[in-house]
Amino acid sequence: MKSVLLKNYHLKPKPYILPIIIIAQFACTSVWFAGNSIVTELAQATGFGEELKGYILSSVQFGFILGTLTFALLMIADRFSPSRVFLFSALLAALCNVSLLLPELSKMVLLSARFGTGFFLAGIYPIGMKIATDYYESGLGKALGYLVGALVFGKSLPYFIKSLDLASYTSVVQYTSGFTVAGGILLWALVPDGPFRKQSKKLNLKAGPDLFKITSYRKAAFGYFGHMWELYAFWAFIPFAMYSYLKMNQITLPVSVLSAVAIAIGGVSCIFGGYLSQSYSSKKVAYFSLWISGLCCLLSPFIFFLPTWIFMLFFGIWGMAVTADSPQFSSMVASTVTSEMKGTALVLVNCIGFAISIFSIELLSYLTTVIPAYFVFLVLALGPIFGLLQFRKMQTN
Repeated sequence: MKSVLLKNYHLKPKPYILPIIIIAQFACTSVWFAGNSIVTELAQATGFGEELKGYILSSVQFGFILGTLTFALLMIADRFSPSRVFLFSALLAALCNVSLLLPELSKMVLLSARFGTGFFLAGIYPIGMKIATDYYESGLGKALGYLVGALVFGKSLPYFIKSLDLASYTSVVQYTSGFTVAGGILLWALVPDGPFRKQSKKLNLKAGPDLFKITSYRKAAFGYFGHMWELYAFWAFIPFAMYSYLKMNQITLPVSVLSAVAIAIGGVSCIFGGYLSQSYSSKKVAYFSLWISGLCCLLSPFIFFLPTWIFMLFFGIWGMAVTADSPQFSSMVASTVTSEMKGTALVLVNCIGFAISIFSIELLSYLTTVIPAYFVFLVLALGPIFGLLQFRKMQTN
């Protein structure tokens, strides 16, 4: 009994580990939406038309997809030190992001910079979750709730920086690049490999297909894919929703601030959902979050005709529901595989999930040009509906 207690004591992470991972994740993911927050300025600088903004928004997603695919195929998260992978990825993501400040920015350089940023974010977001799983076997849902909450706050940061109306849009690029470098160094210096990490000794190119043969992994992954259809398209077009509502109702309010709040509030729900998962399980938290966000999708056409305070409250609730299930799906995925495969399992579902988000982002980008703004978000309901169907399959198997 004494030896078991001693073993558990040594495996218990030091109190500063999770806060450092959270801070690093927050700082490094700030480059993710740096381009989204200044998409109009970037389009003007390169001569892009308004109709091509979707390509700027999607280039990061394409980069992230190829990055996660590469990381998954090579099993990088399981074969190499996650802290070192995180550091190198942060430095390279910052380098790609800061290239937006090059003089005479061309269309090709712009898209390549955003693509490169997305590619190296594959070594930040899922690797950060992998590091958390190496430290927290019990209470993983709560730990990932904090971690994904940091991701959400990090994505809202560029909007807050822009709302400060600093010298120009270049300030957003400068600050987010600096935060990313600092976050990478901080995690590498203070967070070594975790006590539950088990290194994969050899490369297995069939790891991905083998994972989807695991029924519990497949069901959790499919639920996550439904969630991803909605999430990033919702985030990417929050400024469009805010601008459209204010224009329809002839109201003047700062779109950047409202967008930042609508995104950032999702970080609070991730943390809150993490605590709820300790009492009600990750599966139940993810289920009810999907149910609420799906309902918001279906009600979205009506909300544009209601008073401002109801519109803002609605998007606040939606912003919370659309993110609260994300860390719980990741926890469900991680719990279905062995320690040697957790990193690859998380990276792979991120890869496919973000590939799905490309289609929903491009679809919404197209719909904004052909239908009234208040109908645009209705199509996002397809994701939560698909995700909820996976829960029914989980119960019947």
